[in-house]
Amino acid sequence: MDKSRIDILKKQKSINRPLILDGANGSLLKQVTKFEENILWSSIINITDPQKVIALHKEYIDSGADIITTNTFRTNPTVYKQSNINISNEEFVLRSVQLAKEARNEKEIIIAGSNAPAEDCYQIERTITKYDLEYNHKKQIELLWEAGVDVIWNETQSHWAEIEIISKFCSSNSIPFVMNFFFTSELNLLSGEPLAEALIMVEDSSPAGIGFNCIKPELFKKYSENNILPKSWGLYLNCGAGNVDDKDISCGIEPKDYVEVIRPFLKSNPLFIGSCCGSNPNHTKAIKEYFNEVYRN
Repeated sequence: MDKSRIDILKKQKSINRPLILDGANGSLLKQVTKFEENILWSSIINITDPQKVIALHKEYIDSGADIITTNTFRTNPTVYKQSNINISNEEFVLRSVQLAKEARNEKEIIIAGSNAPAEDCYQIERTITKYDLEYNHKKQIELLWEAGVDVIWNETQSHWAEIEIISKFCSSNSIPFVMNFFFTSELNLLSGEPLAEALIMVEDSSPAGIGFNCIKPELFKKYSENNILPKSWGLYLNCGAGNVDDKDISCGIEPKDYVEVIRPFLKSNPLFIGSCCGSNPNHTKAIKEYFNEVYRN
């Protein structure tokens, strides 16, 4: 790997505690900017009001985040070609990553390049062709990596075909990646396959880590009580007040309560812990303060 990039596994080993991932970007930016709802979601703010994005990245860093995720959840080719944004897809991704780099400045903060599902996260079936699905992920990963992220952060992935494309492409090109799963109450992917089988498939591609995101705490607890967690694993759970697929996302779990949610999982030695939709930098700060107590020796 390029020496200028930060290795997530080496970073975690050096600090001898779970890495702290930042919290929500899109749902929080929606609250503070009131951007017009469109297919680009909060990524449009990278162009229309980039200082807001930089400020949010900095706030997470100041609150204790070791990892910040780029605001690129909706900059992928499938979404981009349906938008009317007047810059190229390459420039769109590059500018988005540069905002995270500017916020990081000289600090040793890991920049995770957010790679979302090709279409809506909670959509049961993919409507684009297999060719377009493959092109979408390979191109987005290439753009993020060339822009200088430290790791490809695949978020809310729950379709077998996408997970397989991403894993094989990153592995064959020696690009470090973390695969973050979303799953149903039956412990299946949205595409129907058992989560357990998908985990085996990803582990065969030697990811830097496997995570679980946008899952409600009670569902993740159900999963963890009956299954062995991966070796290098992490989580950032849904903190929203309503259902995970609600369009209007408000905080439903206060920071101090979220710490109580994650506390039991520390015994399983997670690689990283953060928070997802409905959270804010106060959740990150609460995690940091708790880690300062638990890992001070």
